[in-house]
Amino acid sequence: MKTIVAIPSTNPGGLEAPLGAHFGHCDLYTLVSVENGEIVSVQVVPNVPHSQGGCMAPVQYLAEKGAKALIAGGMGLRPLMGFNQVGIEVYYGGESVKVGDAVNAFVAGKLPQFGQEHTCG
Repeated sequence: MKTIVAIPSTNPGGLEAPLGAHFGHCDLYTLVSVENGEIVSVQVVPNVPHSQGGCMAPVQYLAEKGAKALIAGGMGLRPLMGFNQVGIEVYYGGESVKVGDAVNAFVAGKLPQFGQEHTCG
């Protein structure tokens, strides 16, 4: 089964890009399709402005892109609840430096799922 994993990234995105520290304020998202433990495709998409919909705008945007998992270093409780509502599991990737490292840790089952201890307010 294919899973699309969204990772907040800094420019220019992709597997070698540094992880974006906070999901809603990142430059862009790297969307990685994983199937049978292998990376099958990588797509870079821009972030959406917070102006309309606040921090829920990126939640809806990533859901529309087909994301089923998100790896982030930090986020607030409201967007975390939003991701849970749209069926996107959120994982804490704060120890990873590059997007590719975070995805490999995700595939290996080494990332903890986000809880309230990882939220930023």
